[in-house]
Amino acid sequence: MKTGHPLILTARIAEEDLEPFDRLRQAHFPSDRNFLRAHLTMFHRLPGEYEARIVNALNLAAERMPASTAEVSGVRHLGAGVAYMIACPALEAIRGALKSAFVSWLGSQDMQTWRPHITIQNKVPRAKADELHRDLCARFQPWSILIAGLDLWAYLGGPWQHLAFAPFGSRPQA
Repeated sequence: MKTGHPLILTARIAEEDLEPFDRLRQAHFPSDRNFLRAHLTMFHRLPGEYEARIVNALNLAAERMPASTAEVSGVRHLGAGVAYMIACPALEAIRGALKSAFVSWLGSQDMQTWRPHITIQNKVPRAKADELHRDLCARFQPWSILIAGLDLWAYLGGPWQHLAFAPFGSRPQA
């Protein structure tokens, strides 16, 4: 579906768990393109025309799911960058349910198989990505992070504006 007001859905990572990804992103993401904190995108382009319906669906899905532990399971080469792979069956299940609810609105990127990841480098020459990938793989050991809910953002042509937070395991506050 075409939209003039794209919305982005991300998983909310606990602040203390997000900080190491932010440090790596600050060190390795091109500064002229780094408008955002590290994030785990679940949907890239939802229609802003249906914001209220989307927020309602997020709240309903989130209140039934407890905060979940995810595993940082590996390092992924993106070609022009590097990301950490994230494994979380509970998050994959909630994304699957939301995909079913949003299917008539989704574009090709959001219809593809979802491979959860946190990008720490992008839009760099291949050699630079190769070097970071080698360095991170050489010292990689899996670790756990906490996923606390869902965040909805308005895309502003670079930066994003936060619109809503749906915490896992509780009804949203009015």
